[in-house]
Amino acid sequence: MSFPRYEKYKDSGVEWLGEVPEHWDLRRLGHHFIERRQKVSDRDYAPLSVTKNGIVPQLETAAKTDDGDNRKRVCAGDFVINSRSDRKGSSGLSPYDGSVSLISTVLDPRGIVGEFAHQLLRSIPFQEEFYRFGKGIVADLWSTNYSEMKNISLAIPLPKEQTAIAAFLDRETAKIDALVAEQDRLVALLTEKRQAVISHAVTKGLNPDAPMKDSGIEWLGEVPEHWGVAALNYRYEVALGKMLDEKRITGEHLAPYLRNADVQWGYIKTDDLPEMDFKDADLERYSLKPGDLLVCEGGDVGRAAIWRGELRECYYQKALHRLRPTSAASDAADFLYYALYGSAKSGRFTAMEGKSTIAHLTAEALRRYYFIFPPLEEQQAIAAYLDHETARLDALTKEAERGIELLKERRAALISAAVTGKIDVRGLAMEE
Repeated sequence: MSFPRYEKYKDSGVEWLGEVPEHWDLRRLGHHFIERRQKVSDRDYAPLSVTKNGIVPQLETAAKTDDGDNRKRVCAGDFVINSRSDRKGSSGLSPYDGSVSLISTVLDPRGIVGEFAHQLLRSIPFQEEFYRFGKGIVADLWSTNYSEMKNISLAIPLPKEQTAIAAFLDRETAKIDALVAEQDRLVALLTEKRQAVISHAVTKGLNPDAPMKDSGIEWLGEVPEHWGVAALNYRYEVALGKMLDEKRITGEHLAPYLRNADVQWGYIKTDDLPEMDFKDADLERYSLKPGDLLVCEGGDVGRAAIWRGELRECYYQKALHRLRPTSAASDAADFLYYALYGSAKSGRFTAMEGKSTIAHLTAEALRRYYFIFPPLEEQQAIAAYLDHETARLDALTKEAERGIELLKERRAALISAAVTGKIDVRGLAMEE
């Protein structure tokens, strides 16, 4: 949908604003807002969090401070913005009385409609201008104080027009947000479907008419009669990588090694790997061969990927387990990868030994974890089927995620255009 423009424009003389409607008033931010600097205690004023979704009661994940006069007072109707550049976009009109961290700037609107200010000061062009005024000693982290912020030029229409613009944006962004929520639900359903397809294939197989037997394992239930059930160490060697000791790196045999973060679900990042010494005694013990499975010990416990020989020489750190078939076993790495995925995503690794959560998947625990092993040809057939099905579901997920991205881009562009006068929405504010 295209929107009309105003009849007449003038040059604002300000780069971030460009041309603005002729009747809009150009003044500095300090004309429209007064900084609220009162220090208070969160014992007397409920703590609030400044997020990208606006001002909300303090989040459970927020860093807590000691009691004392170490907060800034916020009154309902104030606009609050986090002054740090690494919190870009964290701001909003507060619906609450309360207090925020001293790193935030609290503004009391004067002669400007709060709902319009909420849209204007959260728009991407303003956010970029706000942080451009900042100062700091670190290249990618700086703060913008009110002393700099108050000098930012704004173009503001009369209050009635501000109200019309805010009403239009409330209605239109609500429509876009509803579409985004629909796509988010679709992504969640596709993710659940992907996990269910994998879990069923690696525990029940592809033949719905196959005779079944009791696996003897409560969470598995019945499995195809001809499948084997065994602890992992009966078929795979499980070995932790080398402990990093930076003091002992001499440069005698420097070689790249993988860390936990380099192993993602289904792929391994090999660009810009660190290096450490691997002496002759280490080469076989910590080396990687095509077909080895790497499993994360901590973090996203159980996350796994297959090493396919991406580098001629590469090793791995202690944060990873290397799974390699024993000489007597004949298994497909791709099948075990999917089995690991099903177990990790269902939370079974983090519920082992009766614990609700565990920080690490130890080698001992992984070795005694039971998996189902079909004959090799069936493992390969299941892996091929899952390659096809997960690729199809992943394509649908990417399409939905791209739709979300486009909707969010449209939302941001619409807000920016309306609050800077690039489109005239006065006649659309009351339309249904």
